[in-house]
Amino acid sequence: MTDAAAAWKQLVAAATITDPLRVPGTGLVAFGTFTFAADSAQTSVLIVPSVVVGRAEGRFWLTRIRQTDASTGTGTGTGTDEPFAADLPATEPLGTRPHVALTPGSLSPEGYTKIVGEGVRRIRDGLLSKVVLARDLTGRLDDGGDIRTTIATLADGYPDCWTFAVDGFFGASPETLVGVHSGTVTARVLAGSAARGTDAASDLDAATALATSTKDQDEHEFAVQSVLSSLRPHSRGVVASETPFTLKLPNLWHLASDVEGLLDDGATSLDLIQSLHPTAAVAGTPTPDAVRLLGELEPFDRGRYAGPVGWVDADGDGEWAVALRSAQLDADGTVTAWAGAGIVADSVPEQELVETRMKFRPIADAFDPAE
Repeated sequence: MTDAAAAWKQLVAAATITDPLRVPGTGLVAFGTFTFAADSAQTSVLIVPSVVVGRAEGRFWLTRIRQTDASTGTGTGTGTDEPFAADLPATEPLGTRPHVALTPGSLSPEGYTKIVGEGVRRIRDGLLSKVVLARDLTGRLDDGGDIRTTIATLADGYPDCWTFAVDGFFGASPETLVGVHSGTVTARVLAGSAARGTDAASDLDAATALATSTKDQDEHEFAVQSVLSSLRPHSRGVVASETPFTLKLPNLWHLASDVEGLLDDGATSLDLIQSLHPTAAVAGTPTPDAVRLLGELEPFDRGRYAGPVGWVDADGDGEWAVALRSAQLDADGTVTAWAGAGIVADSVPEQELVETRMKFRPIADAFDPAE
């Protein structure tokens, strides 16, 4: 992330930008996805697109970006410096939704409850306060399926989440890692969850139980304090909601808190993801101890799961989500999805397994089930 921030600043300094709109998302932008761990076998990327079709708050725009030869100022693809064409890029109709049957990957359900039990034991021994343990599901994309329909299904089904697709990594995350706009920093912290009820009465009961759960309140407070302590070096007046609120998604209730402050040091959004990642919501508390423990207990590479995913503009402003409810599509058609649960002293392994099943639902449901 440090390398990406430095490379982006260098690219921006060398760029000529014409941006009459000057609203978030216009002008020179890049889309990024970063691995959870620095030693991951997956790659972190920051991609500058050649064409952006944008829409926000009823406004639409088309941005074209091209690389030029520094010595001549000519376009590398054409050898000329003519204005860009104003027409839209060619499009292809959406195809059929892919069929993917997701099955346990590196961990069986029994294997997951075993590592959760070990995590609880370490916490009760006083080695740490919380650890977030994940498991994986894998499958294979059928020939002829159009992954864009899966992504569109996620966007339609989870309109209050961040739907993203960057370099084969896609998902619909409910959690903002950080946003920076004109010197203001914001974040939304999620930790603590419960299944939605089957009717209005049971749904209200589920939300009330979550809001009054000591276990979930403690887990949430760990995550909030983690974000505040990471942001204070950049924003001395950063504050969080006095009490968490319940956030309703199609399949889950979450405990949520909003964080906001004014930046004191001119940090960019890329600078801040470096400071914030990983949060207690996806790693645990104390975070260094939790990261070491999940590295010991999880028998797989998280890849980009639970890492930052988002965009940055020429001013360093941008919006980054925590890559949850996500999956990676590899070149050979392999799909890998991940889901995790926050483990504290009174966690019950079987209940945490059920929580991961609920968190897998957005990705599993977005793939048309095999006939």
